[in-house]
Amino acid sequence: MHAASTGNDKRQFFSLWLTLLLIWLVANDSLAPEIILVGAGLAAVLAVLFMPFARVYADIRWTPRVILNAFAFLAVFLRELVLANLNVARLVFSPRIQIKPGIVEIKTQLKSPLGRMVLANAITLTPGTLVVDIRDDSLFIHWIVVSAQDPEAATREIAGRFERYLAVVYG
Repeated sequence: MHAASTGNDKRQFFSLWLTLLLIWLVANDSLAPEIILVGAGLAAVLAVLFMPFARVYADIRWTPRVILNAFAFLAVFLRELVLANLNVARLVFSPRIQIKPGIVEIKTQLKSPLGRMVLANAITLTPGTLVVDIRDDSLFIHWIVVSAQDPEAATREIAGRFERYLAVVYG
């Protein structure tokens, strides 16, 4: 049992370390050797300090497919973020405000709590939508322009672009 725990601890440490290193590299916008070395060291120290609080990272298996899908998710998220900002700006500056706010339920296929949290944050960070509650596989979202009440249609419209990538990363 101790050997399995050690394997999980190593995987958890590596997942947390890699996540922190990637955040460092993106924040520094540089692949200079000294930036990478400082980031790797800092990420290692932070991973050791925060490991007891980050058990969810033990479930991530960093394979090339997972890394590729993580970057694809980031690209889709950034695209949706820009489009949503433009859409909300259009609504705000329109002479006639044509909104139809409401709360809709969407169903997620993501099983991992971390995956659901990332999905909820991606939805909330996208202007025009706000996750107000999560119950099991349901997310309840305040939507500024409700265009679908049916959970399947709302799921496709709000979360569909994100879920396919998050399912690969988080399971």
